[in-house]
Amino acid sequence: MQDITVLRQALPYIKRFRGRTFVVKFGGEAIEDPHLLEELIDDLSLLYLVGIRVVLVHGGGKQATDLAEKLGVENEFVGGRRVTNEGTLEVMKMVLNGKLGTDILSLLRKKDIKAISLSGVAAGVINASRRPPKQVSGSDREVDFGHVGDIESVNTTPIEMLLDQGYIPVVSPMGSDEEGNVLNINADVAASRLASALKAEKLLLLTGAPGVMEDMKDRTTLISHLSEEQARGAIASGIIGGGMIPKVEESLHALRNGVGSVHVLSAVEPHQLLLEVFTESGCGTMIELK
Repeated sequence: MQDITVLRQALPYIKRFRGRTFVVKFGGEAIEDPHLLEELIDDLSLLYLVGIRVVLVHGGGKQATDLAEKLGVENEFVGGRRVTNEGTLEVMKMVLNGKLGTDILSLLRKKDIKAISLSGVAAGVINASRRPPKQVSGSDREVDFGHVGDIESVNTTPIEMLLDQGYIPVVSPMGSDEEGNVLNINADVAASRLASALKAEKLLLLTGAPGVMEDMKDRTTLISHLSEEQARGAIASGIIGGGMIPKVEESLHALRNGVGSVHVLSAVEPHQLLLEVFTESGCGTMIELK
C-alpha cells in the first residue's frame, strides 16, 4: 500500500513537470561506484520516460586524480582546490570526455534512452576565461591554478537542439576561451550556469550528503527548505561551511537567474532523486528565493 501511496503522490508532479527542463549534476561517490551510478541512471531514465527534458552534468575529479597517479602525472591541490597543469588537463580530458561520458552513455543505452555525450567545449557551449592567480585560504601566496576557467557565457543552442530531438545531453564540465584554449570548470558551477541559461524548472545537485544540514555528521539536522535569506544567514553563522558553501552560493546564483528551484540531495541513498521530485515531503534540501 505504501508503494501505491507514493505512486498517487507522483501523478500530479508528473503532469506538472512533463515537458519541463531539469538539469541534474552527478559527482563524487555517484560516479565512483558503478552500482550507485547504475541506480542513478535508472532514476534519471524514469524522469526522461515521463516526459521531463533532462540535461546531465557530471564531474570526475576523483577519477582524474587516480588516473593521474597511475600515469605519473603530478596532482597538486592548494586550499582544497585542484591546480590544473598541462598534464592534469590532458588527464581531465581523458576522464571527463572519454571514460565517464562513455560509461554513462552505455548505461543509458541499456535502458533504450537516447543520449549524446559532449564536452562544454563542443560548439562553444561553455565560454570561459582563465582564472587569474588569487590568494586562497591555506596559502601565503597568490596561486596560479593553471588551466582552470571561470564561465563567461553559455550557448544553449546545441543543448536545446538535442532536447528537442528527444536526447539527454550528457555534458562534461570543460570550456574554452576566445583563443580556443581548453579550461577545466567546476561541475557545480557548470550545472548552475547551464540551468540558468536554459531557464530550467529545477537544478538537482546530487552529492555525498543528504542535503544541507545544521550538523553535517547528524542526518536528523537536515534542513528541508532554505530561502535565500536563511541560506545567507547560515553561511554567515557557520552552519553551512566547507564544500557546501559553493554549492549553496551557486544554487542562489541559479535561482536569481531564472531557475525555478534548486535541490541538494544524496547520491548514495537509494532513489533520492525520485523521492525529491515526485513526493510531497521530498528527501533533501530545497532552496528557493523566498
